[in-house]
Amino acid sequence: MSTKAPNPVDRHVGSRVRMRRIMLGMSQEKLGEALGLTFQQIQKYEKGTNRVGASRIQQISEILQVPVSFLFEGSPGTGVAKVEGLSEAPSPAYVSDFLATSEGLALTRAFTRITDAKLRRSIVDMVEQIAAREPPDRR
Repeated sequence: MSTKAPNPVDRHVGSRVRMRRIMLGMSQEKLGEALGLTFQQIQKYEKGTNRVGASRIQQISEILQVPVSFLFEGSPGTGVAKVEGLSEAPSPAYVSDFLATSEGLALTRAFTRITDAKLRRSIVDMVEQIAAREPPDRR
């Protein structure tokens, strides 16, 4: 019996749910309780194994305190032509991939707590200088 690979959009939405849930410090169990589901069902949503219905997406966005569009931001193309000027460009995939890691989330949480704009700019400058010294990525 062959298993079907998850749809890329379902995987993307699931990863955005996971990222936001972790950013809020919420467990899969807590999100499941709020939705009347088990944590195993949340795991399946987050992996893209199971599709999330429209009404459930609405519930999840309310619980995670984000607009529904957040869950689709940067999702793989649907092949539908976009009207110029009516939608903003999605963030690059590497940004959402980075934010889905524990390091990305920790860095983002810590950085956003810094209120001094000059200090934040100095940190960005320092990181850019360090990155410039690194050898090019050979992927």
